Amino acid sequence: MSIADYKQGLGEHGKDTKLNLSNLFGNVDTSGMTPTQFYGTALSLVYSIGDQELIDAVKAEAEGNIEDNVDGAAKLAATLMAMNNVYYRFLHLCTDKQFTKLPAGLRMNGMANPGVDKADFELYSLAVSALNGCGMCIDSHVGVLLKHNISAQVIQASIKLAAVLNAAATAKRIA
Repeated sequence: MSIADYKQGLGEHGKDTKLNLSNLFGNVDTSGMTPTQFYGTALSLVYSIGDQELIDAVKAEAEGNIEDNVDGAAKLAATLMAMNNVYYRFLHLCTDKQFTKLPAGLRMNGMANPGVDKADFELYSLAVSALNGCGMCIDSHVGVLLKHNISAQVIQASIKLAAVLNAAATAKRIA
């Protein structure tokens, strides 16, 4: 299944989402992202979203454009952010700040050696953190990305991917 195939099931209510999917996946070169950044971010997002047809479509689009290690790093980003985004969103939103003084005690060793360039992994993690709505994690990842000289355009492109892939899964679910 390709993105073009996936779009067919989005219904009339998904017309704008179809156009946005075409724009993003049809113009990977104009996103400012490398193929590793683009497809790694997209894979991280669809693994987080959990729509198997969308996962299959993005994997088909990524085939031949990325190395195998990118898929593993995307799965790692989705998994670690599933944990971190819940924990750190709680710390951010809880008005009782005593919890911020307690050690998290959560293992995150994969972040030290994610199997891809650190900045690329941070980009994957940022997009998933935006999808999951963790402001504390968003701020942290943006800060690291800016220190790695990742442009605002690339950061924005990762968030556009999050928005459009989330909309696609929603449109498909309610079709």
